[in-house]
Amino acid sequence: MIYTGYLDFWFTDLPIVHRIEKFIELGITRYDVWCWRMAPMAEIAAECKQFGARINSTFDEAMGSLADPGDNEITLRSWSESLEMAQQFGVDHLFIFSNQVDIINGKEWTRRLSRNITEAEQYANLLDQTEKIMRLVEQTEVEVWVEGLNEYHIQGGVLVHDHALAADWVRRVDHPQFRLAFDCYHQQRTAGNIIQGMVDYWGLYPTFHIGDCPTRQEPGTGEINFVNISKKLHELGFDGLIGMEFTPSDTEEAAFARVRKLFDPQHPGQEME
Repeated sequence: MIYTGYLDFWFTDLPIVHRIEKFIELGITRYDVWCWRMAPMAEIAAECKQFGARINSTFDEAMGSLADPGDNEITLRSWSESLEMAQQFGVDHLFIFSNQVDIINGKEWTRRLSRNITEAEQYANLLDQTEKIMRLVEQTEVEVWVEGLNEYHIQGGVLVHDHALAADWVRRVDHPQFRLAFDCYHQQRTAGNIIQGMVDYWGLYPTFHIGDCPTRQEPGTGEINFVNISKKLHELGFDGLIGMEFTPSDTEEAAFARVRKLFDPQHPGQEME
């Protein structure tokens, strides 16, 4: 397994570019970045090159809504720009969501659709747009990751808000560069049933995110049983990426030590203190 660190969540007392060196000190060399249009991608990429590290993933905060036919031109244009950025800066993965999410008065809201259409019509448009996007993607080496976003803290309704529909999306598109991101925090917020989901969607997800719930801090700080989850992950034979998309509750060093105690192959699912 390979651990990936989230630049927006860790070492937040430092400028985002300077956080890379702190991750290097922990032995973490792949990084995830939120909202690439607002991030200093050129500087992040240059710092990664200096340390022999990589930008693992990012997403476009202005990608538009795939569920909205009124955004079809926006989504295709934004994906073309995202892929150009990814190739320029060596980004391995790009996230894709069903809806545009905006920050309004400090809270996350899905953007209102351009007209009233049924969820079935939204999903049909999403699948059609995804097919067009993947024609662009397959001209690159970028892999696209689908994520279902929970409706607990994202207001206004998200079409693909759980792993069941996200997995269906992946299976329908059926493309080797289109995969599922399994996120324990979002799954717990939306539906729970994490271990069954790990089994049901096995083979679809190359990355597994381990933020606890409700605080989105490291495993062991909330309600999710990561001891059993880690045991199941090793039983299934997962050898992909462990996404540490959470805010450490104490020091980053202590949070990473807690993660490694749980997920390192030599002691999977070891009880946490």
